[in-house]
Amino acid sequence: MPVILEAVVVGLLTCQLSLFLTTVFLHRASSHRALILRPGLRFACRLLVWIFTGITVREWVAVHRKHHAYTDIQGDPHSPLLEGFAQVQLGNVLLYRREARNPETVARYARDLPADGWDRVLFDHGWVGLGLGVGILFGIFQGAWLPVLVAAAVHVVVYLLVNSAVNAVGHAFGRRPFTGLATNNQWLAWLAAGEGLHSNHHAAPTSARLSLRRGELDPGWWVIAALRRFGWLTVRHAEPKVRAKATRTPELV
Repeated sequence: MPVILEAVVVGLLTCQLSLFLTTVFLHRASSHRALILRPGLRFACRLLVWIFTGITVREWVAVHRKHHAYTDIQGDPHSPLLEGFAQVQLGNVLLYRREARNPETVARYARDLPADGWDRVLFDHGWVGLGLGVGILFGIFQGAWLPVLVAAAVHVVVYLLVNSAVNAVGHAFGRRPFTGLATNNQWLAWLAAGEGLHSNHHAAPTSARLSLRRGELDPGWWVIAALRRFGWLTVRHAEPKVRAKATRTPELV
């Protein structure tokens, strides 16, 4: 296999792992407490998120919780209704950073996740984690800079676009089986480890499972079920508490 093709594959695999870490660890476990991870698994997830994305857990959690508190109304950090679809799809990372740097947001919405010693030494320094990730790529490709650049670019671009689509597409296009502007898109759920079932999530935010009816597929739930079988996590909310359904379920275009 040509080395550049190998780099693309490595970038896509890294991105896919990052997407599963995002939905299982950052979203369902840390933000909504739908899961309880065993300490070893939780630390491994913190470490991998730091290396692959540079994300600070309590900042991501705070921004997401604020999104639920002000969904598609003034105060939502990344609503396409307020910011415009293109701004959220192409510039969501900037909207995220703007809100994450607001100390009041973090203090209010992530007060159950105070910084510990590991955060102060490692995990609060995102660029260090990303630098370590690039160093691992240099090791994989034996110091060749071009495949490292390609793998890193593929990972970053795809990861940012898919996560942005959850906030942009997931509040603009698709089915709305529940009240609110959040939508379901099964194709996006395939790309984002289940996160495309966004109307379902807003209807039952504490549910560890995002698929709520026949025909909906949630790859993130498959990973959770496998980890639960090995005893590595506990599902706190297996049966979702669903809010009121919409009176109709329009297809948006």
